[in-house]
Amino acid sequence: MKPVIALVGRPNVGKSTLFNRLTRSRDALVADLPGLTRDRHYGEGRVGKRPFLVIDTGGFEPIAKDGILHEMAKQTRQAVVEADMVVFIVDGRQGLTPHDKTITEFLRKSGRRVMLVVNKSEGMKYTTVAADFYELGFGDPYVISAAHGDGVNDLVEEALDLATAGKAEDDEADTRVRGNRIAIVGRPNVGKSTMVNTLLGEERVIAFDMPGTTRDSIEIPFEREGRHYTLIDTAGIRRKGKVFEAIEKFSVVKTLQSIAEANVVLLLLDAQQDISEQDAHIAGFVLESGRALVVGVNKWDGLTSEQRDNIKREIDRKLSFLSFAKFHFISALKATGIAPLMKSIDAAYAAAMAKLPTPQLTRALQEAVDHQQPRRKGSVRPKLRYAHQGGQNPPVIVVHGNALDAVDANYRRYLEKHFRESFALTGTPLRIEFRSGKNPFSKAE
Repeated sequence: MKPVIALVGRPNVGKSTLFNRLTRSRDALVADLPGLTRDRHYGEGRVGKRPFLVIDTGGFEPIAKDGILHEMAKQTRQAVVEADMVVFIVDGRQGLTPHDKTITEFLRKSGRRVMLVVNKSEGMKYTTVAADFYELGFGDPYVISAAHGDGVNDLVEEALDLATAGKAEDDEADTRVRGNRIAIVGRPNVGKSTMVNTLLGEERVIAFDMPGTTRDSIEIPFEREGRHYTLIDTAGIRRKGKVFEAIEKFSVVKTLQSIAEANVVLLLLDAQQDISEQDAHIAGFVLESGRALVVGVNKWDGLTSEQRDNIKREIDRKLSFLSFAKFHFISALKATGIAPLMKSIDAAYAAAMAKLPTPQLTRALQEAVDHQQPRRKGSVRPKLRYAHQGGQNPPVIVVHGNALDAVDANYRRYLEKHFRESFALTGTPLRIEFRSGKNPFSKAE
């Protein structure tokens, strides 16, 4: 098994900056604002041939009794339980604080191995920056600058040596099966994090009755009925005019990136609110991105028959362009309707990644043309001759022939429907490209 390193400390000491340096990524949001990271965030790192997992955590408030700080503290405690080595990060520029001492008391009681790391030390003498922190009793502090990379490699090598002491490193665990990547998206407070926790069977991410609880996009591998998945919990997307905080703007960007990198998008709607223009806007972005889509209408429990009928009419009216997608009426909190939802996600993934043989595509094209030919445009009638697959996720079908520039939008939709029915491509957008052959008798320009 890969050793696991958890990064712990009070807010704004540089945990996410160190996480990004260790994973050689920008997966964690970083800004000069406390409280940016809220859920625990996993990443993979490597020093030489030694792989490891690293967990980024939110600013730790061990004594918080309720509210969002309490939920963040629960996430950090769980990360400490999972870790082989805890890297306790303090701020060398601010010096030792009472908050650091409170975290120290918790870490001592946890029984985990702890390395004390003094960050933000660039331009400072070791003896000066480290002196205050000997009081915590964790031995010689490791003085680094996560932003500049100073001392980071030595820190990680020492952490891995201590974490793997007495253990045999398992190189076979290096390859992680990620499977179907599912991005869960929607407006704020529709139940995205609750859905993640329900699928995982644990409080893996913070689910709190307050819009904007999730700030970052969190990736979580899991297995269900022998299938491997990677869940991506994303920040809620508000209307553009309501995105005021700089951090929230970064969160929206991360969500849009997560959609682009997913195989299937689960769009959650709130059945206890009207279907809004923002829901349609998010769905439109998923469609433009070409991602397979399943729609979950959440919080379905407790609605009257009249309310349910009203929501269904709203969906038919405002989301009619999602006719290719499956809709499921569910309760993430009570875990009702989850099994059929996951079946549709599997089917959408299979459709998005389907391999379409050229002979079968060409046969389906000829069947469509025999049933209904494209309209003439002036004196020209388009000739559709053969088709082949041009891509996956989403499936792209390339149709070859003559004068295909004259094919109108209605006939394109007709072909799309015919191909979708012929190959059972449910839950995924389908793109058709037309490529006309050159006319050998046209005058050379």
